[in-house]
Amino acid sequence: MIATYPFSAVVGLDDLKLALILNAVSPRVGGVLVRGEKGTAKSTIVRALAAQLPVVDVVRGCRFACDPAAPDPGCPDGPHAPDTERVRRAASLVELPVGASEDRLVGSLDVERALTEGVKAFEPGLLAAAHRGVLYVDEVNLLHDHLVDLLLDAAALGTCYVERESVSVRHAARFLLVGTMNPEEGELRPQLLDRFGLTVEVKASRDPDERAEVVRRRLAFESSPAGFAERWAGREAELAGRIAAARELLASVRLPDARLRQIAAVCAEFEVDGLRADLVTAHAAMAHAAWHGRASVEVEDVRAAARLALPHRRRRDPFDAPGLDENTLEDVLERTSGDGGDEPPPEPPGGTPPEPGPRGGPEGPGGRLPETGPGGSEGPGEPAGRGPEPADRGPEPVAPGPESAAPGRGRAAQGSGQAASGSEPAAPGPGHPSQETAGAAAPYRVRLLAVPGVGEGAAGRRSRARTGRGRSTGSRLPEGRAGDLHVPATLLAAAPHQARRGRRSAGLLLRAGDLREKVREGKEGNLVLFVVDASGSMAARKRMTAVKTAVLSLLLDAYQRRDKVGLVTFRGDSARLDLPPTSSVEAGAARLRTLPTGGRTPLAAGLVKAAEVLRLEGMRDPARRPLLVLVTDGRATAGGDVERAAGSLRGVASVVVDCESGPVRLGMARRLATLLGAPAVPLDDLGSVVRDHRKAV
Repeated sequence: MIATYPFSAVVGLDDLKLALILNAVSPRVGGVLVRGEKGTAKSTIVRALAAQLPVVDVVRGCRFACDPAAPDPGCPDGPHAPDTERVRRAASLVELPVGASEDRLVGSLDVERALTEGVKAFEPGLLAAAHRGVLYVDEVNLLHDHLVDLLLDAAALGTCYVERESVSVRHAARFLLVGTMNPEEGELRPQLLDRFGLTVEVKASRDPDERAEVVRRRLAFESSPAGFAERWAGREAELAGRIAAARELLASVRLPDARLRQIAAVCAEFEVDGLRADLVTAHAAMAHAAWHGRASVEVEDVRAAARLALPHRRRRDPFDAPGLDENTLEDVLERTSGDGGDEPPPEPPGGTPPEPGPRGGPEGPGGRLPETGPGGSEGPGEPAGRGPEPADRGPEPVAPGPESAAPGRGRAAQGSGQAASGSEPAAPGPGHPSQETAGAAAPYRVRLLAVPGVGEGAAGRRSRARTGRGRSTGSRLPEGRAGDLHVPATLLAAAPHQARRGRRSAGLLLRAGDLREKVREGKEGNLVLFVVDASGSMAARKRMTAVKTAVLSLLLDAYQRRDKVGLVTFRGDSARLDLPPTSSVEAGAARLRTLPTGGRTPLAAGLVKAAEVLRLEGMRDPARRPLLVLVTDGRATAGGDVERAAGSLRGVASVVVDCESGPVRLGMARRLATLLGAPAVPLDDLGSVVRDHRKAV
């Protein structure tokens, strides 16, 4: 058996450990979303937690892990007799791969057996396997939205419903949901963020001693996994025992009305949408009280729960970063701490719990979790644990401009970050002389720009594509196991062979080769490469403000349509790739905010750089079709053959945003559009007419 890195041996990450433990104590909290940079032990600590969950009894042979003491009356493998044989096993850890299909997640009918043998056989999916355990989704932001919706629905309801292919199945699916993501690869939509109970930002420590301890412990684990795990076995047993005790105590934890009003006041102050935040904060506060051995929720429980449950629910705009103003939180808690007066908390069953401490449980002094990281426990010569400071809870929000902050966001919104005015000079890039930068106004809705034809790329909302979801447009032979069955095509394929097969009844005799799958057409996401002219001819402040606002609006549109984005700029005597293709439109907005202007116009260099970027990206992701958005006035005042450079982009779906202004216009951008075989859209008209642009492309 492969040894798992001990949970207690992970250095730092106090907030993450607490969030995971609160969910282990109370699955009603709704899961944890872990946001952070790569290499911060996100996966290590999630796998380590599963080993600390109490063992479970399951009905022998039940594929849905029914509890023998209270079997699910609707279990597809049931009903189970009261005296059924039981098996004791560890809580399951199920990992959902990014490329998983809907069938793999929720289960499906075995179509071949149903048609060829007449057996309605249901094959359970990963949600069934995760019941009473942990479902871990690495890179959850790269998972398709409809799959995220399915697993979050199951996590919230504790039940998985499968209604497809003439099969209707319901089974229990209660699990601890943990998703990890790297924000550089793109954010989850705010609607999906809200479905996760808690969120935690993780960053690698900048303390050399703490980093050294992480490496020291990791090396010790790699040299002898079993021996390292044995040295931490005592702490692991204490942690597992305390989680089990907190689970038992949770049912008797009280939430006084004064604390409930305090939770409501905090959520109202931060202006979160809906009431899910209030419910999650209440469940988390009760779990926190149980974890500390208290039978009544206190102010410190509300504080700890709010710090984990609210930051991601303040994110309303895709360019906002999760965050929570700690000063505002303390102000609200102080104002409401005396509301109604709390009754003295009763002693928990079994007497007063021991004071938490380095040897009294898995917490360190002051009720904090011990210092651990892929690497520890507290002890002589080991670094003291430290959680992230409030200022380190996440990156500053990237705002589109001084007018982007919506009115009425309240003090909480004001405390989480400043809107970017764009009036400060930006640090010059390599080869670019220092120039001032123009700001951007609030983004607006832009017309749809789409790639012509039908693609087969990643599912999204921009261009036509053959996808697993959408309207049915035909049928095909399945590749491997049949899934989305096209019944009329299957029957038509089988009909000519009935006489040869010796049919003796009114029904058809089917074979595996008769099966046909549906071909569906939906929408795909594209690679939208912005090529922006930042030269002196564009440097007039009002014009560049309009350009940045337009590109910001197009970035927002790309976010909503699930595109990857890239940014190439050209000015002076060269072009450069400011943003390699990424799913993070926030990164694109940040680059745009500090984009300087001035100098000559190397238009040909910009086109050549764009062709190079698209060629390399086409090798990495050949299924994702590109859309080139060239933002320029068409003037070229630096070396290079524009016509030859434009020829390197022939065949690439392109749109030229014509930035020429004034009473006298030379039409250079329109001539460039002709060279590219692309439509020219005046900058002023980009958002004036919202319509499907495919016919013009």
